[in-house]
Amino acid sequence: MKKSFAILATLVVVGALLASCGGSADAGGTPKIGVAIYKFDDTFMSYVRNAIEANATGKATIEMVDSQNAQPTQNDQVDAFLSKKAKVIAINPVDRTAAAAIIDKAKGRSTPVVFFNREPLPEDMKKWDKVYYVGAKAEQSGSMQGEIVVDYFKANPKADKNGDGVIQYIMLKGEPGHQDAELRTEFSIKAVTAAGLKVEKLAEDTAYWDRPKAVEKMKAFYAKFGDRIEVVLCNNDDMALGVIEALRQEGFFSGDKYLPVVGVDATAPALQALEQGTLLGTVLNDAKNQGKATFDIAYALATGKDPAQAGWTISDGKYVWVPYQKVTKDNYTQFK
Repeated sequence: MKKSFAILATLVVVGALLASCGGSADAGGTPKIGVAIYKFDDTFMSYVRNAIEANATGKATIEMVDSQNAQPTQNDQVDAFLSKKAKVIAINPVDRTAAAAIIDKAKGRSTPVVFFNREPLPEDMKKWDKVYYVGAKAEQSGSMQGEIVVDYFKANPKADKNGDGVIQYIMLKGEPGHQDAELRTEFSIKAVTAAGLKVEKLAEDTAYWDRPKAVEKMKAFYAKFGDRIEVVLCNNDDMALGVIEALRQEGFFSGDKYLPVVGVDATAPALQALEQGTLLGTVLNDAKNQGKATFDIAYALATGKDPAQAGWTISDGKYVWVPYQKVTKDNYTQFK
């Protein structure tokens, strides 16, 4: 009887060990990496997740989940990744200020974290040495937006429709408090004024990165300000395309009725709008390389390698910065 109990106990221990190992690698031995995206129907993030999956082929098993723009949902997904013993978790946070709690949970399980596209607060990034961030410097994209506006108004003096020497503008922001939204908003206008042009903000509102919301907001703006509006700056392309849709309904982009609109991301629909002449310009937010860098850093961590050897420059020991590029009708074809 004692021998039977000993055998049973041994089987239980072995089974538990196998179960614990099973969560970190699939049957083929490839590491499992959990990836949470703030919401799947964001156009730009769809490109990033496609890039992550493409780079993971044959190397790692990716479990990709949609956080549906809800931080509580994402928190539950992180808990699930950790309970399944994912080797690494890669998080595109719904709320960047929620990163601290995610880091604490991951640190408790000794599971490295790679945040991407939405940068956590600096103090949170310092909480643990196994935390990394992959993204782009939002102030750079804002400055490039402003430069596109400056180039247009200098080349087209009649764009100052009322001839007052001041650019009257509308600003559509991604969401309140989001670092990219705040910095793009600030630095786009700084670039315009730094070039010696005067500006007047007619209105500023948030459309939460969303095209239908941007249509609604722009309709209200045009009803209020009409042809006083001389340019519209948007924190991303989806909102810029919503603005264009609203302006089309007012007869713009037909004949000589035109209003410059600038976005960020250089998504495929935005490049099409550039080709059609309805979008003045955008800024490439390099989804392909953000996705690749996110996977490369996560994979290095998952396989016990030094992320510094993953092929990317890591600043301050934690940050991988993927540069932006200006995109206009003059060069858009190279980004297709």
